[in-house]
Amino acid sequence: VQLQACGGGLVQAGGSLRLSCAASGRTFSDHAMAWFRRAPGKEREFVATISWNGGTTLYSDSVKGRFTISRDNAKNTVSLQMNSLKPEDTAVYYCAARFSKSPRVVGGEKYYGNWGQGTLVTVSS
Repeated sequence: VQLQACGGGLVQAGGSLRLSCAASGRTFSDHAMAWFRRAPGKEREFVATISWNGGTTLYSDSVKGRFTISRDNAKNTVSLQMNSLKPEDTAVYYCAARFSKSPRVVGGEKYYGNWGQGTLVTVSS
């Protein structure tokens, strides 16, 4: 599956953004999907993941309660709704796919074999 992320931009602290990731191919629903991010000068980190049917989600502690991951298998898309944004959320955000039809989800990036190109989110203070 090939992935294309979009929706990044510049937003003030406290604002909201919605990222989307479009997947090509007929096997999107065979994949768990995730978002990761890389802040300037830092390593890439896990943000959120969702199981193949949307039944299970997992969030990093830093975004829990502010971000919501969702997917639409009919449209081959996964989204990340980001609310109450903080300057420390500034990063390049990547969507990723992991072939799995298990309800169990994992956050380690080593488990994800397909990656999008990234979209930049900048949160100003």
